Amino acid sequence: MTTVTLDKTPRREFGWLLLPLLSLAVMSAFLASLLIGPAAIGLGDMVRALLSGDLETTSLIVREVRLPRSILGLMIGATLGLAGAALQGFLRNPLAEPGLIGVSASASFGAVLVFYSGLSGLFALALPLGGMAGACLGVLVVQSLAGRHGSPLTLILAGVAVTSFAAALTSLALNLAPNPFAALEIMFWLMGSLADRSFEHVWLSAPFMVMGWLLLATLGRPLDALTLGEDAAHTLGFNLRAVKHRLIFGTALCVGAATSVAGAIGFVGLMVPHVLRPLVGHRPGALLPASALGGALLVLCADISVRMLSPGRELKLGVLTALVGAPFFLYLVMRMRRRLL
Repeated sequence: MTTVTLDKTPRREFGWLLLPLLSLAVMSAFLASLLIGPAAIGLGDMVRALLSGDLETTSLIVREVRLPRSILGLMIGATLGLAGAALQGFLRNPLAEPGLIGVSASASFGAVLVFYSGLSGLFALALPLGGMAGACLGVLVVQSLAGRHGSPLTLILAGVAVTSFAAALTSLALNLAPNPFAALEIMFWLMGSLADRSFEHVWLSAPFMVMGWLLLATLGRPLDALTLGEDAAHTLGFNLRAVKHRLIFGTALCVGAATSVAGAIGFVGLMVPHVLRPLVGHRPGALLPASALGGALLVLCADISVRMLSPGRELKLGVLTALVGAPFFLYLVMRMRRRLL
C-alpha cells in the first residue's frame, strides 16, 4: 500500500501542556457560544438562566436554544477530530478523514431519503434516525466489500466506492425531488448546521457518539505500534483485524450520529490532527485526545463565527469549514509534493 511519509523532524514534545491548554480553550469557547447570539445576554444573566427554572425569555433562549447547540458543537467537533486522528493513524496517511470510509455520505443519504419520502414531517426525530440508519448500512457494506482480512488499501477502496454510490443516490433524490422547496430543504441540510437543534437531538445522538468514542479511545497503543510497521505490531501482540473492526464501527457510530443531527461538516477531521500532530511528537496514541479537544474547539469557534459573520441569514457551518478546509487541503498537497521532488 502506498503511504504518505510523515514529517519525522525531531521536535520537543509538550503534550502534557497541550491538553490542559486545549481543555481551557474548549471551555472558553463553550462559554462564548452560550453568550454570543442575536439576543444580547450578559454573563450574569446567562448563569442565572442556567441555574433557575424560570420561563423568562432569557432562560428559554439560553437553556432551549444556545445550550443544546453548544453541547452538540462540542460533541460533534470532538467526534470528527477523534475519528480523523484514528483513521490517519491506522492508514498511516495524514490526508485521511472520517468521510473516507463512506460513513458521512451514507448518513447524508439516509437523511435525504427521509426528506424525500416525507417522513421528516411526521415526527421531529425522523431525520437523525434516518441518518444513523444510513450510516449503519453504509459501514456494513464497506465491511462486506473490504472482507474480514482486507488490507487498509482495500478498506479505502471500499469506502470510496460506497461514498461515490451514496453521493450518486443523494443527487438522484435531489433530481427527482417532488418540488423545488423540498430540494432546497435537502440542500440546506446537506450544508451542515447546528441552528435550531434541541435537546432531543442531543439525547438521540449522544449515546452513539459516546460508544464510538470508547471504541476509538482503545486504539492508542495499537496505532503507536503501527508506526513501526504491521509486522512489528503483530509481533507486539496486536490483532490488526480487531483494530480495524473497532476503527470502522467506532467511526460509524460517532460520525454517523454526528452527521445525522448536523449534516455534513467537512475538513475538521483532516485539519485538526494534522495541525496538532507535531505538538505530540507524531505519536498517534497521544494525538487521539488532543484531536478530540482540537475538533471541539474548531467547531465551537466556527459556529460562533457563523453567528457573528451573518446574523441576519446565518451562514451554514459546513460552508465555513469547507471555505477554510479546502485551501488547507491544497496546502497539504503542495507541501507533500515538494517533499517528493
